[in-house]
Amino acid sequence: MNLANQPADPSSNLLFVNFNQDYTSLAVGAKTGYRLFSLTSVDKLEQIYENDSEDICIVERLFSSSLVAVVSLSAPRKLKVCHFKKGTEICNYSYSNTILAVKLNRKRLIVALEESLYIHNIRDMKVLHTIRDTPPNPHGLCALSVSNDNCYLAYPGSNQIGEVQIFDTVNLQAVTMIPAHDSPLAALAFDHSGTKLATASEKGTVIRVFSIPDGKKVFEFRRGVKRCVSISSLAFSSDSMFLCASSNTETVHIFKLEIPKEKSTEEPTSWMGYLGKALMTPANYLPSQVTEVFNQGRAFATVKLPFSGLKNVCALANISKPRVLVAAADGFLYIYNLDPVDGGDCTLLKQHRLDGQVEGAEGGHLAGGVSGGIASGQAAASAAASDQPASSSRPYSGAASFAAAAAAVPRQEPLSTSPHRSPARGSPARQAHDAGTSDLLGAAAEEPNPYDPQTGLNTLRLDDDNEFPPMTHHTETS
Repeated sequence: MNLANQPADPSSNLLFVNFNQDYTSLAVGAKTGYRLFSLTSVDKLEQIYENDSEDICIVERLFSSSLVAVVSLSAPRKLKVCHFKKGTEICNYSYSNTILAVKLNRKRLIVALEESLYIHNIRDMKVLHTIRDTPPNPHGLCALSVSNDNCYLAYPGSNQIGEVQIFDTVNLQAVTMIPAHDSPLAALAFDHSGTKLATASEKGTVIRVFSIPDGKKVFEFRRGVKRCVSISSLAFSSDSMFLCASSNTETVHIFKLEIPKEKSTEEPTSWMGYLGKALMTPANYLPSQVTEVFNQGRAFATVKLPFSGLKNVCALANISKPRVLVAAADGFLYIYNLDPVDGGDCTLLKQHRLDGQVEGAEGGHLAGGVSGGIASGQAAASAAASDQPASSSRPYSGAASFAAAAAAVPRQEPLSTSPHRSPARGSPARQAHDAGTSDLLGAAAEEPNPYDPQTGLNTLRLDDDNEFPPMTHHTETS
């Protein structure tokens, strides 16, 4: 969530807030630097790193590794790739225009400009492919799957209607185009397996889920019919059973992705049976447009935020139990409980301050004290007490954990295939720091099992969250 060009709470100095790929960490960019937080407890928001330097408008962390990609307001065209535990910049790239978004997974790093997308190999930061002349995308809207097996990139194929382009970032080829909405796109999100894509348009009333790579629509949810809203974010749970959607309203919707049970096809044998069947299927007598609305799934659960009109980003995590997390432009992280069996209204458990301010909690929407730069509302603390989370909450650990928590609750193709292909002209200028890179590799070698012994020191295990990819190639300029 980039707030650099968005109206924000005047009491907050936030410029950027986002969760990492598996919702175990939160990155916060501010006018005075950036902070990284660990999301392993409801009661305490643990700050694991703080960098007090320049104004950071984008900061993205690779899972729970030490690798972060940052962009500053003072140099909005330069991407820095850093090892934050060592306090070292590994390399940087300069682009032709302002960087609007950065996406990472264990194979690729994507840089989104307004009319182009750069695909980097995250192991050496080489530019593998550039998608040029894309439709104007002023917010840098795109989504990158975190799956190694389904490493897809989704981005708008039009700025007039809601077309989604799906691009295979491993084989570097276009996969399909999905006509998702009549209005331009506002939000995109892959599930953790890379086999589902959620979309929302600027109208904001309908959220659709498509299977990937075939682009078939599998779910359609109606957020509301009374008013059009601006969807801020979409996020799947790790098991792909739930989807949450936040907007500029006070309500966050959580939808359950389940296929309705098939109804019996037995024909009635009596007059009363025929009458009962007619009464049970009133949609047959309604216009087709109305029946489509009746057939769409409604929200399984809802969150009522203590504010409206502020940009925010949501996530579905498992912190001892299923939780709904909302980080907002007011400088607070809100944590709600989610009942994965019965749904309904979600309970506010805690709110934590993100901007490092310690002078009272005036910026928050619930009164409460401040401890160590983190504010907690009294009402939230009361709710948390009733929930009684475990004192040593374990981190979000994948799809199985979310499903288990729910059960525990009682009750290389040619580049010419790209739709926006262009030659390798105008590649971003790169600077690699040789001495820093060598130091980083040496330090990584001291960590337990950092490399594959069969292939040597230049191959890092990217399936290990303690690792980071080395930048071993020298300077390459366009």
